[in-house]
Amino acid sequence: QLRLVESGGGLVQPGQSLRLSCAISGFPQDAYAIGWFRQAPGKEREGVSCISSSDDITYYADSVKGRFSISRDNAKNTLDLQMNSLKSEDTGVYYCSADFKLGAWTKQTVQHMCDMGGAHWGQGTQVTVSS
Repeated sequence: QLRLVESGGGLVQPGQSLRLSCAISGFPQDAYAIGWFRQAPGKEREGVSCISSSDDITYYADSVKGRFSISRDNAKNTLDLQMNSLKSEDTGVYYCSADFKLGAWTKQTVQHMCDMGGAHWGQGTQVTVSS
């Protein structure tokens, strides 16, 4: 059974750090791309960062480049998002999403998945950045 479970959200002050984790189960190795998405109140969902399950092709939204870092551990079946220098505009519900495709993922298809979201979603974890 395909399953994604997020954890690690919370309330932090601006400038602080937070690390999110997504537990992955039921996905075949080397066949998927996975990423983090967020949705703030009253705003559309946006892709934050995505990574392929092999080759470590990554994509970051411009708003988080240099502050966020995505990492994947296939042995532990986890996806992490290290968020540094957090800003109030980073507040939102953060979701983990994954998708499959036949053949290799490319930089373009990873970005496309990050733009559109995957077919499988977790339940989300709340991140609030406020003083």
